[in-house]
Amino acid sequence: MKFISIVVPVYNEEENIEFFYQEVCKHMESLPYKFELLFVDDGSSDATPLLLEKISQQDSRVRGLIMARNYGHQLALTCGLDHADGDGVITMDGDMQHPPEMLPVLLAKWEEGFEVVQTIRISTEGVSWFKSVTSGLFYKLINAMSKVHIQEGGSDFRLLDKAVVQSFRRYKERARFIRGMIGAIGYRQALVEFVAPKRFAGTSKFSLRKMMHFALDGITAYSKLPLRFAFFMGLLFALISFAVTMHVVYIKLFTLEAVPGWATISASILFLGGLQLLGLGIIGEYVGRIFEEVKQRPLYLLRVELKQQQKE
Repeated sequence: MKFISIVVPVYNEEENIEFFYQEVCKHMESLPYKFELLFVDDGSSDATPLLLEKISQQDSRVRGLIMARNYGHQLALTCGLDHADGDGVITMDGDMQHPPEMLPVLLAKWEEGFEVVQTIRISTEGVSWFKSVTSGLFYKLINAMSKVHIQEGGSDFRLLDKAVVQSFRRYKERARFIRGMIGAIGYRQALVEFVAPKRFAGTSKFSLRKMMHFALDGITAYSKLPLRFAFFMGLLFALISFAVTMHVVYIKLFTLEAVPGWATISASILFLGGLQLLGLGIIGEYVGRIFEEVKQRPLYLLRVELKQQQKE
């Protein structure tokens, strides 16, 4: 019998954990698979770790990995994939916005021979117009800049074959954009659409600041276009500056129209100075990421593993 690992990163989800656990078990127990439910606690400050300990003691199919601090969703997801033992591994969020009733659909596609079954969120109940618009713009921007196509509406709710998980583990970069990484890995992929319901309880922990960091990670991880943009903008304005300089020299030497142009000079200095700072900022972002990578520190640390589940 095939063994399925369900990886669930959680952060301050004490209101959702038990209901989510019951729903997943209800849908998985009707299927011909052995399974484990692997929760990864991303440094929660509420009762989430205590609830995970309670559930893992009551059910041998549940494991809990408690991270040493809050590392972020993508590294928590990575931690789960590193520890998953299944022939197939499903990753999903624990707030019920990734509906457990979709699990049989993902597994059916996997049985058809697809090694990656990616869900596509066509809409989310109750989401703000701002988040919907910015999300759409982000995918259009990153696909215009990157050679790797990233499916618009793609989520971290997916099924990966064991071979894909083993390939994923070879990727060691710190600035993680897993949606792009899975797209770059390849393999045979199937798409499954779904409508994300509202959270069962609580509020989203994915703030605007985290969204911006996530978007920046995706762009810098899969595109060098911002660096090239800075170069070509610098080249363009260098040519414009040279042309303006030639015009000034001509006016000075061959006409009597030369007048003090302090306003023009000031505006030019400020504009070109701002452009240079923009270019330096883009370069600095990439250099900062190089700095993080070369230190070769561990991606994450675990404070405790609540149970060591052995695959039968």
